[in-house]
Amino acid sequence: MNHKSGFVNIIGNPNVGKSTIMNTLVGEKISIITSKMQTTRHRIKGIVSGDDFQIVYSDTPGILKPNYKLQENMMKYVDTALSDADVIIYVTDVVEKFDKNSEYLEKVKKSNVPVIVLINKIDLSDQTKVMELFDTWKAELPTAEILPVSATEAFNVAPIFDMILDKIPEGPAFFPKDELTDRNERFFVQEIIREKILLYYQKEVPYSVEIEVESFTNEEKLLSIRAVIYVNRETQKGIIIGHQGRAIKRVGSEARKDIEEFFSKKLFLDLYVKVSKGWREEDKKLRGFGYDKQ
Repeated sequence: MNHKSGFVNIIGNPNVGKSTIMNTLVGEKISIITSKMQTTRHRIKGIVSGDDFQIVYSDTPGILKPNYKLQENMMKYVDTALSDADVIIYVTDVVEKFDKNSEYLEKVKKSNVPVIVLINKIDLSDQTKVMELFDTWKAELPTAEILPVSATEAFNVAPIFDMILDKIPEGPAFFPKDELTDRNERFFVQEIIREKILLYYQKEVPYSVEIEVESFTNEEKLLSIRAVIYVNRETQKGIIIGHQGRAIKRVGSEARKDIEEFFSKKLFLDLYVKVSKGWREEDKKLRGFGYDKQ
């Protein structure tokens, strides 16, 4: 059999389970997961290789109508994912209306690449409802393969691999076969810290935060990291730190556990908070935070 390789790009609206699907397909936690919208901000690649194939999955931000430049950049990732895909995985669920953000659905129809629609979270529904959704999506995308799944329960996920392998073209590997992702270690540290902020803070605060790893020292037995939590306004700095520093200590403690597990070694983590007014609207600052990487 000749070698096959392709880009399999995962798109869909917020909170339908794209990142859980991505992590399940890759077999590792590549994308952070929370119940909040805009958890995924970047396009994150997860690479699965075998002797005669390489699948490059891309997780993308949830589709939304941008309100500021950060969100505009997030939607550029989605547009790029639509344009360079060999296979599109369109993730929906048993709750959302099929025509939500219908302009992107039209782009999927016009993409001229194979499409797999995953109806996720079927564990939250019943068979009658799921079959109705199956019929609706089949009518909407007649040439697509429709598959009801539960990503959190890993139910009916196994057939996705065979569907993809059947659809990707022949070609050489894009990345070395031992690589798992195109992102570096600092990126995953930043994402782990941001995940904890999404989990433990409410309202606008998590969406006004960006993380930067200032120093990263990886020694034989100890990892030392100094990271900055940037916020949009002075009042948010106090909220992140919390009374007597309790809130930021909690973030540091929980992030430390995950980072130590990720790197399989002890960690010294130093967190502090800075105000960067208007960072979500300034191109230079967004580039500095890596939002020009497609």
